[in-house]
Amino acid sequence: MAEIVLAIGTSHTPILTLPGSEWHNRAAADLRNPRLTLEDGTVLNYEELVARNGEPYGDVATVPMFNQIAYRCQQHLDRLAAEIERAAPDIVIVIGDDQSELYRPGNMPAIAIYWGQDVVTHSYDDEIPDWMKTVAKGYAMDETHVFPGHPDFALELIHGLMDRDVDLAVCNEVKDPQNAGFGHAFGFPVERLFGERSIPIIPVLLNTYYPPNVMSAARCHDVGEALRQVIEQSPSDYRVAVLASGGLSHFVVEEGLDRRLMDNLSGGRDILRSIPREALLEGSSEILNWIMTAGVASGLALQWSAYEPIRRTPAGTGIGVAFAYWSK
Repeated sequence: MAEIVLAIGTSHTPILTLPGSEWHNRAAADLRNPRLTLEDGTVLNYEELVARNGEPYGDVATVPMFNQIAYRCQQHLDRLAAEIERAAPDIVIVIGDDQSELYRPGNMPAIAIYWGQDVVTHSYDDEIPDWMKTVAKGYAMDETHVFPGHPDFALELIHGLMDRDVDLAVCNEVKDPQNAGFGHAFGFPVERLFGERSIPIIPVLLNTYYPPNVMSAARCHDVGEALRQVIEQSPSDYRVAVLASGGLSHFVVEEGLDRRLMDNLSGGRDILRSIPREALLEGSSEILNWIMTAGVASGLALQWSAYEPIRRTPAGTGIGVAFAYWSK
């Protein structure tokens, strides 16, 4: 029987590829963002956010503070990388969201599984600033990268989920990676956490960003539980890891929402399933990747987690960055 030996959650924000001295480049994007979202579903721009909440975070939105947080985040990532090395999985199922990299808004499946032999990344345009070139490298999107897939086990997952009434879209090749390929939700964990190991991955692509076909938190958790059943009932003897890529709240840090997730990663099934749609808009929607992974990890024990609320501007825009792992 296949065995789930490890589950991991990690954010994949660009700032995890950058030194703290470069985080101001992402802060500049916050100032221009017309769709900053709050936990209650309010959508506003930076000026409106300041008018509503003021600018109480000027003392933390500083380069010295960024450098401290950046150091801690890299330690957290090193810990996750060490857990992957320790667990020695044969396959890693990566649950991430596609942001107009492989699919396009308007032609975006609610959930898809890739069962191809090669997982091929899309690359950024060459005409990007130097700091974005650093991000692109950390995302495996500086050029076309090819990671091994696992078609046989992916087909087992597809058949098993379809038999459990989970209707899937599927894909098994990347024909033109310059036009459409895998993005940062999948490239970042491979580049940052796998080290020199070549571990086959099976991408599970959720539509979190693009209404109207975004699944609810309850449905994501239920599909995660179904995925766990399929894996554990496989006749193969694979050691399987599952990894959530993305989140948490952004592009306004909603620490209460983030801590509700983090506090319930173990044993908080009902609370995770009840997180409302209006709390999961724009970047915060990537919390759904964690909720699905928590469903898969329901047979494991949460061993460790870390949370860093990163407020890049005085008004509190930024991202709640999180890391966790479950094992037996």
